[in-house]
Amino acid sequence: MAVELSLEERADALAHRVILLDGHVDLPWRLQEQLESEGAVRENAAEHTEGNFDFPRAKAGGLDAPFMSIYIPARYENKGAKKVAEGLIDMVDALIAGAPKKFAPGRTVAQVRANFDKGLVSLPMGMENGAPIEGKLENLAYFHGRGIRYITLAHSKDNHISDSSYDGRHSHKGLSKFGRQVIAEMNRVGIMVDVSHISDDAFWQVMELSKAPVIASHSSCRHFTPGFERNMSDAMIQALAKHDGVIQINFGSGFLDAAYREARDARRAHIDSELKKRGLSEKAPDFEAQKSELEASYDAEHPTPPVDLGMVADHIDHVVKLVGVEHVGLGSDFDGVGDTLPAGLEDVSKYPALFAELLRRGYSEDDITKIAGENVLRVWAEVERVAEASQSAG
Repeated sequence: MAVELSLEERADALAHRVILLDGHVDLPWRLQEQLESEGAVRENAAEHTEGNFDFPRAKAGGLDAPFMSIYIPARYENKGAKKVAEGLIDMVDALIAGAPKKFAPGRTVAQVRANFDKGLVSLPMGMENGAPIEGKLENLAYFHGRGIRYITLAHSKDNHISDSSYDGRHSHKGLSKFGRQVIAEMNRVGIMVDVSHISDDAFWQVMELSKAPVIASHSSCRHFTPGFERNMSDAMIQALAKHDGVIQINFGSGFLDAAYREARDARRAHIDSELKKRGLSEKAPDFEAQKSELEASYDAEHPTPPVDLGMVADHIDHVVKLVGVEHVGLGSDFDGVGDTLPAGLEDVSKYPALFAELLRRGYSEDDITKIAGENVLRVWAEVERVAEASQSAG
Protein backbone atom coordinates (compact mmCIF):
# COMPACT_ATOMS: atom_id res chain seq x y z
CA MET A 1 0.00 0.00 0.00
CA ALA A 2 1.38 3.41 -1.00
CA VAL A 3 2.07 5.74 1.90
CA GLU A 4 0.41 9.12 1.52
CA LEU A 5 2.94 11.95 1.78
CA SER A 6 2.39 14.98 3.98
CA LEU A 7 2.13 18.43 2.40
CA GLU A 8 5.66 19.17 3.58
CA GLU A 9 6.99 15.97 2.01
CA ARG A 10 5.16 16.67 -1.26
CA ALA A 11 6.49 20.22 -1.29
CA ASP A 12 10.06 19.11 -0.69
CA ALA A 13 9.84 16.48 -3.42
CA LEU A 14 8.35 19.03 -5.82
CA ALA A 15 11.08 21.59 -5.10
CA HIS A 16 13.67 19.01 -6.10
CA ARG A 17 11.75 17.77 -9.14
CA VAL A 18 11.17 21.05 -10.96
CA ILE A 19 13.44 23.90 -12.02
CA LEU A 20 13.44 26.44 -9.21
CA LEU A 21 14.56 29.86 -10.40
CA ASP A 22 15.02 32.88 -8.12
CA GLY A 23 15.18 36.25 -9.86
CA HIS A 24 17.45 38.04 -7.43
CA VAL A 25 20.18 36.88 -5.02
CA ASP A 26 22.73 39.45 -3.85
CA LEU A 27 25.61 37.06 -3.17
CA PRO A 28 28.18 38.90 -5.36
CA TRP A 29 27.83 42.20 -3.51
CA ARG A 30 27.93 40.43 -0.15
CA LEU A 31 31.20 38.80 -1.19
CA GLN A 32 32.47 42.18 -2.41
CA GLU A 33 31.74 43.73 0.97
CA GLN A 34 33.59 40.85 2.61
CA LEU A 35 36.51 41.45 0.27
CA GLU A 36 36.59 45.13 1.26
CA SER A 37 36.34 44.46 5.00
CA GLU A 38 38.53 41.36 5.31
CA GLY A 39 40.88 41.77 2.36
CA ALA A 40 39.95 38.39 0.82
CA VAL A 41 36.99 36.22 -0.03
CA ARG A 42 37.02 32.84 1.65
CA GLU A 43 38.71 30.20 -0.43
CA ASN A 44 35.53 28.24 -1.00
CA ALA A 45 32.69 30.75 -1.06
CA ALA A 46 30.36 27.97 -2.19
CA GLU A 47 30.42 26.46 1.28
CA HIS A 48 30.43 29.41 3.67
CA THR A 49 27.48 29.72 6.01
CA GLU A 50 27.07 33.50 6.30
CA GLY A 51 24.13 35.28 4.70
CA ASN A 52 21.21 33.56 3.00
CA PHE A 53 22.90 31.63 0.18
CA ASP A 54 25.46 28.89 -0.22
CA PHE A 55 25.57 25.62 -2.16
CA PRO A 56 24.49 23.19 0.61
CA ARG A 57 21.45 25.27 1.48
CA ALA A 58 20.61 25.81 -2.19
CA LYS A 59 20.56 22.05 -2.75
CA ALA A 60 18.53 21.52 0.42
CA GLY A 61 15.93 23.98 -0.85
CA GLY A 62 15.87 22.68 -4.41
CA LEU A 63 17.24 25.94 -5.86
CA ASP A 64 18.51 25.44 -9.41
CA ALA A 65 18.94 28.87 -11.01
CA PRO A 66 19.47 31.84 -8.69
CA PHE A 67 20.11 35.00 -10.68
CA MET A 68 23.28 36.48 -9.26
CA SER A 69 22.70 40.21 -8.85
CA ILE A 70 25.47 42.34 -10.32
CA TYR A 71 24.48 45.21 -8.06
CA ILE A 72 25.92 48.65 -8.74
CA PRO A 73 25.16 51.25 -6.03
CA ALA A 74 23.86 54.54 -7.38
CA ARG A 75 27.01 56.35 -6.21
CA TYR A 76 28.94 54.79 -9.11
CA GLU A 77 26.91 56.61 -11.78
CA ASN A 78 29.57 58.38 -13.90
CA LYS A 79 32.20 57.11 -11.46
CA GLY A 80 33.53 53.79 -12.74
CA ALA A 81 30.31 51.72 -12.75
CA LYS A 82 31.44 49.52 -15.63
CA LYS A 83 34.62 48.55 -13.79
CA VAL A 84 32.63 47.68 -10.65
CA ALA A 85 30.27 45.50 -12.70
CA GLU A 86 33.16 43.69 -14.37
CA GLY A 87 34.69 42.91 -10.97
CA LEU A 88 31.44 41.38 -9.72
CA ILE A 89 31.01 39.34 -12.92
CA ASP A 90 34.59 38.12 -12.49
CA MET A 91 33.65 37.04 -8.97
CA VAL A 92 30.72 34.92 -10.22
CA ASP A 93 32.91 33.42 -12.96
CA ALA A 94 35.51 32.54 -10.33
CA LEU A 95 32.89 30.94 -8.11
CA ILE A 96 31.84 28.70 -11.00
CA ALA A 97 35.43 27.90 -11.98
CA GLY A 98 36.28 27.06 -8.36
CA ALA A 99 33.38 24.65 -7.92
CA PRO A 100 32.61 23.11 -11.35
CA LYS A 101 30.85 20.12 -9.79
CA LYS A 102 28.46 22.45 -8.00
CA PHE A 103 27.91 25.54 -10.17
CA ALA A 104 27.67 26.21 -13.90
CA PRO A 105 27.04 29.22 -16.13
CA GLY A 106 23.40 29.97 -16.96
CA ARG A 107 23.48 31.93 -20.19
CA THR A 108 20.52 30.41 -22.03
CA VAL A 109 17.29 28.66 -21.14
CA ALA A 110 18.66 25.51 -22.76
CA GLN A 111 21.80 25.69 -20.63
CA VAL A 112 19.77 26.08 -17.43
CA ARG A 113 17.71 23.01 -18.35
CA ALA A 114 20.84 20.99 -19.22
CA ASN A 115 22.50 21.98 -15.93
CA PHE A 116 19.37 20.93 -14.05
CA ASP A 117 19.55 17.49 -15.65
CA LYS A 118 23.18 17.22 -14.46
CA GLY A 119 22.35 18.29 -10.90
CA LEU A 120 24.31 21.54 -11.21
CA VAL A 121 23.18 24.92 -9.87
CA SER A 122 23.15 27.47 -12.71
CA LEU A 123 24.35 30.98 -11.89
CA PRO A 124 22.74 33.30 -14.45
CA MET A 125 23.44 36.98 -13.90
CA GLY A 126 21.27 40.08 -13.83
CA MET A 127 22.67 43.61 -13.59
CA GLU A 128 20.94 45.71 -10.92
CA ASN A 129 21.28 49.30 -12.15
CA GLY A 130 22.08 50.24 -15.75
CA ALA A 131 24.84 52.65 -14.70
CA PRO A 132 27.60 50.38 -16.17
CA ILE A 133 26.23 51.01 -19.68
CA GLU A 134 27.90 54.42 -19.33
CA GLY A 135 26.02 55.98 -22.22
CA LYS A 136 27.34 53.53 -24.82
CA LEU A 137 24.86 51.22 -26.55
CA GLU A 138 27.71 48.88 -27.51
CA ASN A 139 28.14 48.05 -23.83
CA LEU A 140 24.84 46.14 -23.92
CA ALA A 141 26.29 43.60 -26.38
CA TYR A 142 29.47 43.57 -24.30
CA PHE A 143 27.66 42.70 -21.08
CA HIS A 144 25.48 40.17 -22.88
CA GLY A 145 28.71 38.51 -23.95
CA ARG A 146 29.80 38.44 -20.32
CA GLY A 147 26.61 36.66 -19.29
CA ILE A 148 24.21 39.41 -18.21
CA ARG A 149 20.66 38.29 -18.97
CA TYR A 150 18.59 41.05 -17.43
CA ILE A 151 19.21 44.67 -16.51
CA THR A 152 17.33 46.56 -13.81
CA LEU A 153 17.34 49.94 -15.54
CA ALA A 154 17.93 52.06 -12.41
CA HIS A 155 18.40 51.56 -8.68
CA SER A 156 17.95 54.04 -5.83
CA LYS A 157 18.60 57.21 -7.86
CA ASP A 158 17.73 58.45 -11.34
CA ASN A 159 20.52 57.56 -13.76
CA HIS A 160 21.28 58.27 -17.41
CA ILE A 161 18.77 55.62 -18.52
CA SER A 162 15.74 55.89 -16.27
CA ASP A 163 14.12 57.51 -13.28
CA SER A 164 14.07 55.53 -10.04
CA SER A 165 11.00 54.86 -7.90
CA TYR A 166 13.03 56.04 -4.89
CA ASP A 167 14.12 59.38 -6.39
CA GLY A 168 11.72 62.33 -6.25
CA ARG A 169 13.58 64.34 -8.88
CA HIS A 170 12.00 62.48 -11.84
CA SER A 171 14.88 63.74 -13.97
CA HIS A 172 13.57 62.35 -17.27
CA LYS A 173 9.87 61.99 -16.48
CA GLY A 174 10.42 58.30 -17.14
CA LEU A 175 13.10 57.08 -19.52
CA SER A 176 15.78 59.32 -20.94
CA LYS A 177 16.18 59.65 -24.72
CA PHE A 178 19.14 57.29 -24.40
CA GLY A 179 17.06 54.97 -22.20
CA ARG A 180 14.57 54.53 -25.02
CA GLN A 181 17.43 53.40 -27.26
CA VAL A 182 18.58 51.05 -24.50
CA ILE A 183 15.22 49.22 -24.52
CA ALA A 184 15.48 48.60 -28.27
CA GLU A 185 19.07 47.40 -27.97
CA MET A 186 18.26 45.08 -25.06
CA ASN A 187 15.54 43.54 -27.23
CA ARG A 188 18.03 43.20 -30.08
CA VAL A 189 20.84 41.52 -28.12
CA GLY A 190 18.60 39.36 -25.90
CA ILE A 191 18.72 40.94 -22.44
CA MET A 192 15.51 40.94 -20.42
CA VAL A 193 14.25 44.36 -19.34
CA ASP A 194 13.74 44.46 -15.56
CA VAL A 195 11.24 47.06 -14.34
CA SER A 196 11.96 46.65 -10.63
CA HIS A 197 13.15 49.93 -9.05
CA ILE A 198 12.07 52.23 -11.89
CA SER A 199 9.43 54.96 -11.60
CA ASP A 200 5.85 54.46 -12.71
CA ASP A 201 6.34 56.77 -15.71
CA ALA A 202 9.37 54.77 -16.79
CA PHE A 203 7.43 51.51 -16.41
CA TRP A 204 4.64 52.66 -18.72
CA GLN A 205 7.15 53.82 -21.31
CA VAL A 206 8.89 50.43 -21.20
CA MET A 207 5.52 48.79 -21.83
CA GLU A 208 5.09 50.92 -24.96
CA LEU A 209 8.59 50.34 -26.27
CA SER A 210 9.65 46.76 -25.54
CA LYS A 211 9.02 44.25 -28.30
CA ALA A 212 9.70 41.40 -25.87
CA PRO A 213 7.99 40.60 -22.56
CA VAL A 214 9.65 42.03 -19.46
CA ILE A 215 10.14 41.01 -15.84
CA ALA A 216 10.05 42.62 -12.43
CA SER A 217 12.87 40.55 -10.95
CA HIS A 218 12.24 41.36 -7.28
CA SER A 219 9.09 43.39 -6.68
CA SER A 220 5.87 42.78 -4.76
CA CYS A 221 2.30 44.10 -4.85
CA ARG A 222 1.51 47.74 -3.99
CA HIS A 223 -1.97 46.55 -3.04
CA PHE A 224 -0.49 45.55 0.34
CA THR A 225 1.81 48.59 0.68
CA PRO A 226 -0.15 51.64 -0.51
CA GLY A 227 2.09 54.53 -1.50
CA PHE A 228 5.23 52.41 -1.81
CA GLU A 229 6.12 53.04 -5.45
CA ARG A 230 8.89 50.45 -5.43
CA ASN A 231 6.13 47.80 -5.53
CA MET A 232 3.81 47.36 -8.52
CA SER A 233 0.22 48.61 -8.69
CA ASP A 234 -2.58 46.37 -9.91
CA ALA A 235 -2.73 48.29 -13.20
CA MET A 236 1.00 47.77 -13.72
CA ILE A 237 0.74 44.05 -12.99
CA GLN A 238 -2.13 43.79 -15.47
CA ALA A 239 -0.10 45.59 -18.14
CA LEU A 240 2.92 43.38 -17.43
CA ALA A 241 0.75 40.29 -17.84
CA LYS A 242 -0.87 41.62 -21.03
CA HIS A 243 2.63 41.68 -22.50
CA ASP A 244 3.23 38.12 -21.18
CA GLY A 245 5.64 39.29 -18.47
CA VAL A 246 6.21 38.07 -14.90
CA ILE A 247 6.40 39.75 -11.48
CA GLN A 248 8.79 37.91 -9.16
CA ILE A 249 7.77 38.41 -5.54
CA ASN A 250 10.31 40.00 -3.20
CA PHE A 251 10.56 38.29 0.22
CA GLY A 252 11.67 41.39 2.17
CA SER A 253 9.11 42.13 4.90
CA GLY A 254 9.03 45.82 3.98
CA PHE A 255 7.83 44.79 0.53
CA LEU A 256 5.14 42.54 1.97
CA ASP A 257 3.43 44.43 4.76
CA ALA A 258 2.56 48.12 5.25
CA ALA A 259 2.52 47.85 9.07
CA TYR A 260 6.04 46.44 9.04
CA ARG A 261 7.24 49.26 6.72
CA GLU A 262 5.73 51.91 8.98
CA ALA A 263 7.25 50.37 12.11
CA ARG A 264 10.73 50.14 10.56
CA ASP A 265 10.51 53.71 9.27
CA ALA A 266 9.59 54.92 12.77
CA ARG A 267 12.45 52.90 14.26
CA ARG A 268 14.95 54.34 11.81
CA ALA A 269 13.77 57.90 12.45
CA HIS A 270 14.02 57.43 16.21
CA ILE A 271 17.52 55.95 16.08
CA ASP A 272 18.76 58.68 13.72
CA SER A 273 17.29 61.37 15.99
CA GLU A 274 18.92 59.92 19.11
CA LEU A 275 22.31 59.59 17.41
CA LYS A 276 22.05 63.21 16.29
CA LYS A 277 21.21 64.34 19.82
CA ARG A 278 24.35 62.61 21.03
CA GLY A 279 26.40 64.29 18.33
CA LEU A 280 27.54 60.96 16.89
CA SER A 281 28.60 60.49 13.30
CA GLU A 282 29.47 57.18 11.64
CA LYS A 283 33.14 58.07 12.07
CA ALA A 284 32.88 58.10 15.87
CA PRO A 285 34.78 55.15 17.42
CA ASP A 286 31.79 54.04 19.50
CA PHE A 287 29.15 54.76 16.85
CA GLU A 288 28.21 51.12 16.21
CA ALA A 289 28.11 50.28 19.93
CA GLN A 290 25.83 53.19 20.75
CA LYS A 291 23.65 52.52 17.72
CA SER A 292 23.25 48.87 18.76
CA GLU A 293 22.36 49.96 22.29
CA LEU A 294 19.69 52.35 21.00
CA GLU A 295 18.27 49.69 18.66
CA ALA A 296 18.04 47.10 21.44
CA SER A 297 16.31 49.57 23.74
CA TYR A 298 13.84 50.65 21.05
CA ASP A 299 13.07 47.08 19.98
CA ALA A 300 12.33 46.06 23.56
CA GLU A 301 9.64 48.75 23.81
CA HIS A 302 8.39 48.70 20.22
CA PRO A 303 8.35 45.15 18.80
CA THR A 304 8.14 45.04 15.01
CA PRO A 305 4.91 43.55 13.63
CA PRO A 306 5.58 39.90 12.75
CA VAL A 307 5.74 38.85 9.09
CA ASP A 308 5.78 35.22 7.97
CA LEU A 309 5.94 33.30 4.71
CA GLY A 310 2.15 33.38 4.51
CA MET A 311 2.44 36.99 3.43
CA VAL A 312 4.59 35.96 0.44
CA ALA A 313 1.81 33.51 -0.43
CA ASP A 314 -0.71 36.38 -0.05
CA HIS A 315 1.16 38.37 -2.71
CA ILE A 316 1.25 35.34 -5.00
CA ASP A 317 -2.50 34.87 -4.43
CA HIS A 318 -3.13 38.50 -5.34
CA VAL A 319 -1.25 38.26 -8.64
CA VAL A 320 -2.93 34.96 -9.53
CA LYS A 321 -6.42 36.36 -8.85
CA LEU A 322 -5.58 39.48 -10.83
CA VAL A 323 -3.89 38.07 -13.93
CA GLY A 324 -3.42 34.30 -13.58
CA VAL A 325 -0.76 31.91 -12.37
CA GLU A 326 1.32 32.34 -15.55
CA HIS A 327 2.56 35.78 -14.50
CA VAL A 328 4.09 35.34 -11.06
CA GLY A 329 7.45 34.00 -9.90
CA LEU A 330 10.01 34.28 -7.10
CA GLY A 331 12.56 37.07 -6.62
CA SER A 332 13.58 36.69 -3.00
CA ASP A 333 16.26 39.42 -2.70
CA PHE A 334 18.19 37.00 -0.47
CA ASP A 335 21.41 38.58 0.79
CA GLY A 336 19.95 41.96 -0.13
CA VAL A 337 17.25 42.64 2.48
CA GLY A 338 19.27 41.95 5.62
CA ASP A 339 17.30 40.95 8.69
CA THR A 340 13.89 41.71 7.17
CA LEU A 341 13.11 38.24 5.81
CA PRO A 342 9.81 36.72 6.97
CA ALA A 343 9.64 33.87 9.46
CA GLY A 344 9.93 30.59 7.58
CA LEU A 345 11.90 32.02 4.63
CA GLU A 346 15.23 32.82 6.27
CA ASP A 347 17.48 31.43 3.52
CA VAL A 348 17.60 29.44 0.28
CA SER A 349 16.89 26.14 2.02
CA LYS A 350 13.32 27.26 2.80
CA TYR A 351 11.54 27.29 -0.58
CA PRO A 352 9.80 23.96 0.19
CA ALA A 353 8.07 25.64 3.15
CA LEU A 354 6.56 28.21 0.77
CA PHE A 355 5.53 25.45 -1.63
CA ALA A 356 3.84 23.62 1.24
CA GLU A 357 1.85 26.76 2.04
CA LEU A 358 0.80 27.06 -1.61
CA LEU A 359 -0.30 23.41 -1.65
CA ARG A 360 -2.24 24.09 1.54
CA ARG A 361 -4.02 26.93 -0.26
CA GLY A 362 -5.08 24.68 -3.12
CA TYR A 363 -2.42 25.32 -5.73
CA SER A 364 -1.72 22.33 -7.94
CA GLU A 365 1.77 20.98 -8.50
CA ASP A 366 1.53 22.27 -12.07
CA ASP A 367 0.72 25.76 -10.75
CA ILE A 368 3.72 25.68 -8.43
CA THR A 369 5.97 24.43 -11.23
CA LYS A 370 5.09 27.58 -13.18
CA ILE A 371 5.66 29.85 -10.17
CA ALA A 372 8.92 28.09 -9.31
CA GLY A 373 10.58 28.84 -12.61
CA GLU A 374 8.73 27.95 -15.78
CA ASN A 375 7.02 31.34 -16.06
CA VAL A 376 10.32 33.22 -16.10
CA LEU A 377 11.92 30.62 -18.37
CA ARG A 378 9.05 31.25 -20.81
CA VAL A 379 9.77 34.99 -20.82
CA TRP A 380 13.50 34.41 -21.14
CA ALA A 381 12.96 32.06 -24.10
CA GLU A 382 10.78 34.65 -25.83
CA VAL A 383 13.44 37.32 -25.28
CA GLU A 384 15.94 34.93 -26.90
CA ARG A 385 13.53 34.41 -29.83
CA VAL A 386 12.93 38.14 -30.35
CA ALA A 387 16.69 38.78 -30.34
CA GLU A 388 17.35 36.00 -32.83
CA ALA A 389 14.64 37.29 -35.15
CA SER A 390 15.93 40.84 -34.88
CA GLN A 391 19.50 39.85 -35.65
CA SER A 392 18.40 37.61 -38.54
CA ALA A 393 16.48 40.53 -40.04
CA GLY A 394 19.71 42.48 -40.11
